[in-house]
Amino acid sequence: MSNKSIGKMIYQLRRKKGMTQNDLAKKMNVSDKAVSKWERNLSYPDISSIPKLAEILGTTVEELLNAQSKNNNIKNDEIFNIILISIGLAMGICIVVTSILKKIDLNSAITMLGIGLCCLSIYLLKNKNNLN
Repeated sequence: MSNKSIGKMIYQLRRKKGMTQNDLAKKMNVSDKAVSKWERNLSYPDISSIPKLAEILGTTVEELLNAQSKNNNIKNDEIFNIILISIGLAMGICIVVTSILKKIDLNSAITMLGIGLCCLSIYLLKNKNNLN
C-alpha cells in the first residue's frame, strides 16, 4: 500500500474495517470533517496521532509515513516539471521581446536560448518514460 497517498490509504483501510468517517473521527477524537480532509489529502493527521491512527486502521506507522512521503515526492516532481517548462518559455519570450525592441546582443540571445533549450531538454528526458 505504500505507493498510495496517505489519504487514499486511510480511506481504503477505514472502509476495509467497515468504519464510517464519523466512527474513525470518534476514535481519533477529531471531527469527521478532519477525517474527510485527510482522505482527500487536503490536510494530514497530526504527527503525534499517527501511532494511534495506525493502530486503529490495522497498519504500521511506517506504512502511513511512507505513503505520505511518496505523496510529497509526487508534488515535488510536478513542481520541478513546472519550473523547467517555465524557464524554457521565459527565455524564449525574453528573446522575442528584446529582439523586437532591438535591445539584445547576439551573445545574450544565444545564452538565453541555450538556457531555455537545456531546461526543456531536461524536462523531456526526465519525462520520456511517460511519453512512451
